[in-house]
Amino acid sequence: MSYSAAGNGGAPPVTVLLVEDDEVIRRSVAMALERYGYRVAAAGDGLTGLELFREGGHDLLLLDVMLPGLDGIGLCRRIRETSMDPILMMSARGDALDIVSGLEAGADDYVVKPVDTAVLVARIRSLLRRATFAPDAAAADPTVAAAGESAVHRPARPDEPDPPHQRAQNARLVFGDLAIDTAGLEVFLAGEPVALAPSELRLLLEFAAYPGVVLDRQTLLRNVWDYGWDGDSRVVDLCVRRLRKKIGAERIETVRGFGYKLRR
Repeated sequence: MSYSAAGNGGAPPVTVLLVEDDEVIRRSVAMALERYGYRVAAAGDGLTGLELFREGGHDLLLLDVMLPGLDGIGLCRRIRETSMDPILMMSARGDALDIVSGLEAGADDYVVKPVDTAVLVARIRSLLRRATFAPDAAAADPTVAAAGESAVHRPARPDEPDPPHQRAQNARLVFGDLAIDTAGLEVFLAGEPVALAPSELRLLLEFAAYPGVVLDRQTLLRNVWDYGWDGDSRVVDLCVRRLRKKIGAERIETVRGFGYKLRR
């Protein structure tokens, strides 16, 4: 079924695909999101959710872990086979196994039921903002710069814009056989494209902006996931694990007791 929502200043409303088997929760979450201007398409089981996903037109997916037919973890994996759309998982009671399984399956974040509407909307806005954000890899985090760490050195911006070929050259970061196109948001390993989920790409871009610099988990939660509050460090650890599988485990080094760094 589909829940309609009002537009936002003439722009098409953001569409959320909600898959939740509890009808009371499904309707209450849908109505809460509608009040914030979202359009919601909803399903009560995993297979129906998969069918709706395949029909397209969704900007973000909100999946319950426990679903009949095809559970949320399996649904997340199926979606990740063809899509990098942001995925937010819902887990009852914050069960650690559910959370870890969802993140390993490719989810970008999670919320615990019963979910506070303000928290849910904040997480959705954060994922959407990050998913559509074209980062400027030359921009340094002032909290890091103030501590004296150096960011990637790039040519100073001239008064006149660089010609297109120069901008393209400046936007490409190379670490051995790993290449990152920060303008086109593409990653290549030994010349072959690497498909990264939005959270994985944002994490890699954050590391690439500070190669050789140790970034702690709270900094990564703030800069990559846009958390203005204390988040669960498992989100970072699981995303690092997924990223290592795709670009090579040796590229991201664990500095025990501190965080992670990208090897130069």
